Amino acid sequence: MLRVGIVGLPNAGKSTLFNALTRTHQAPVAAYPFCTIDPNVGVIEVPDRRLDRLLPIYGTAKKIPAAVEFFDIAGLVQGASKGEGLGNRFLAQIREVDAIVEVVRCFEEQDVSHVDGTLDPARDIETIRTELALADLETIQKRKGKVTKLARAGDKAAKVIFDALEKVEKAVDEKQTARGVELSPAEREIVDELLLLTGKPVIYAANVGESELGGDGSPLAAKVREWAEAEGTEAVEVCAELEAQLADLSPDEATEYLEALEVESTGTEDLIRSAYRTLGLITFFTGNEKEVRARAIPHGTTAHQSAGHVHTDIERGFIGAEVIPFDLLIKEESVHHAREDGRLRLEGKTYEVQDGDVIFFRFNV
Repeated sequence: MLRVGIVGLPNAGKSTLFNALTRTHQAPVAAYPFCTIDPNVGVIEVPDRRLDRLLPIYGTAKKIPAAVEFFDIAGLVQGASKGEGLGNRFLAQIREVDAIVEVVRCFEEQDVSHVDGTLDPARDIETIRTELALADLETIQKRKGKVTKLARAGDKAAKVIFDALEKVEKAVDEKQTARGVELSPAEREIVDELLLLTGKPVIYAANVGESELGGDGSPLAAKVREWAEAEGTEAVEVCAELEAQLADLSPDEATEYLEALEVESTGTEDLIRSAYRTLGLITFFTGNEKEVRARAIPHGTTAHQSAGHVHTDIERGFIGAEVIPFDLLIKEESVHHAREDGRLRLEGKTYEVQDGDVIFFRFNV
């Protein structure tokens, strides 16, 4: 399962957002830095309304959504790359995740102080970017130190490594990200082995107050969106505090509460979907009379590889995959009708699964 780390400055609302996403009170929340020390972990279901439409086709009431693992990581402060605060632990935890949700404080709250005294989303993003970049530069320079002599002596393999590191080092030193550097496939493989922090995909979560949901939105959140657009990534406006409160209500009660506030969404569903896209995931579906299940796979996964996401025995004994797009199956109204009408295509091992495919695997073990 792919992992997303929730990061940000202290008191930005990271743990509150984690509790909102998991609909629990698992992460302690307090108005002081480093309330979170060890990362909290939660498996978050990915909202997908297509599952509900498949239930009557299979005659079952049980659905199992795709899921992504979220980590609530300790707050970062200026100087983290040099070990300030919980810097070393924080940075080590980020290296273990596949993508980052960076929570940016955009709410006013007198009882919850900002570590820098004032609200400034661009400054906060820049603080975290700088610390991640400084840590990356140290990692790159250590790796360069191991190949410099060999590269200068004419070792071809060492020269390839050295040149790739030079490209990334220059970009990061100029306040760019490692993920934005154009590299050949061989160079990208070299750089990926370093687990660089600025190489991780990032989603910005602009954490706003309840009064700023709906309407024209928050001007501070608009600054976060501007930053994200310039960087070529996504930004989502969320109200973590409100969503955390809704976690104690039933779904019907939560809907009524939001309607009373004239708010359609608190943003958490949008954030989960954004994380799913950022991780490069798509969904295929399987079903029977017991359950309908959404399965997350990386874009570009073959039918044979997808079989392994259902069961290793199916991958081992793979014969073929009967495939029908979700929309077409809905039109046919049943698997029986779809099969009678010849709508199920038989695909082989190398077929690249598409988002929304409903698949019936043929196998023999």
